[in-house]
Amino acid sequence: MTQAVLVLNVGSSSIKYQLLALDDAGEGERLATGLVERIGGQDPGKLSHRPAGAEALECTEVFASHAQALDAVLDAFRTAGPDLDEVKPTAVGHRVVHGGSRFTTATVLDDEVVSSLGELNPLAPLHNPPNLTGIEVARAAFPGVPQVAVFDTAFHQTLPPAAYTYAVPREWREEYSVRRYGFHGTSHAYVSRRAARFLARPVEEANVIVLHLGNGASVCAVERGRSVETSMGLTPLEGLVMGTRSGDLDPAVPAYLQRVAGLDADAVDRVLNRSSGLLGLAGSNDLRDVNRDAEAGDEDARLAHAVYCHRIRKYVGAYYAVLGRVDAVVFTAGVGENDARTRALSMQGLEGLGIEVDPVRNASAERGERSVSAPGTRVPVLVIPTDEEIEIARQTLGALGHAA
Repeated sequence: MTQAVLVLNVGSSSIKYQLLALDDAGEGERLATGLVERIGGQDPGKLSHRPAGAEALECTEVFASHAQALDAVLDAFRTAGPDLDEVKPTAVGHRVVHGGSRFTTATVLDDEVVSSLGELNPLAPLHNPPNLTGIEVARAAFPGVPQVAVFDTAFHQTLPPAAYTYAVPREWREEYSVRRYGFHGTSHAYVSRRAARFLARPVEEANVIVLHLGNGASVCAVERGRSVETSMGLTPLEGLVMGTRSGDLDPAVPAYLQRVAGLDADAVDRVLNRSSGLLGLAGSNDLRDVNRDAEAGDEDARLAHAVYCHRIRKYVGAYYAVLGRVDAVVFTAGVGENDARTRALSMQGLEGLGIEVDPVRNASAERGERSVSAPGTRVPVLVIPTDEEIEIARQTLGALGHAA
């Protein structure tokens, strides 16, 4: 039986959405995708609605609020299709960035859960408030449809205490919830499961290292279908070098900069999150620009890409040690799926661990799920396109007790 799920990803000034039809095996078909941009401003925003097999609809108007933007989305479904009254979505699935320690799985939303979500805003002040706004608006717009929160952090709730505990005072850990949470959980869950299928192994028998490389980037060690280590921490700042985030650095840097440069904690936090990473090293947060400039001889761009790949290589080696046995290293997301140069350079030097990229396979224009490792290599290197919306829809149906 096929069931429809409307997936909403609500940001501070945008709404991304997809209407998906899932079969009993959890395989999905996109019935429509869309995006509303520039919500809450005085300037006109844009709605782009793309139904499968039909003409796209685009409109420009001022979207003063998320409620107004969602009303426009519903109008787009009525005008361009598919008609939601005919499709009758089984549920609405919401992406929520941070579930703290409280929410370990996808959770059906009711008044009590919504109230609890508001208490988690300090853990993700840029992401959770708009996520919550989207939930409140959607509950009003779809009063009779079950709604489910799917958390980026939930997949990592299986981390063992030794992996999620920071060596900080008990007061910080217990009163202020300072610990490793991890993010990109829906992507890591989906990709690790698809990788096991590609390897023709049951999920419960596969150990994989998943590299989610986009503007945000994280690594996850997945042991027998469970996250046991991940690179992002209390916030998405920790770990790999990213588009605008620094990733790992000495935690004394903010105090040092306060002493020598007069920067307060908020200023340092802004720079580390928004002006560092590839942007801070090479002047662009887009790896395509960095690669282009590096090939043209720009030394800053060359260094930026070297630092980026070195950090990936270091984490792969560390997570190999955590897992003990690795059945595949998997690249996913925008950079991981499309940048052959990054795949090659970040795996360079890991031949002693049985990891080697084949130059021809890696440079191929082929898309979709594929191996890019050298023939006979002990640890396959795979490219598995991520699909976070399908995963959110699957978990939404699962939370309601439906097979998916």
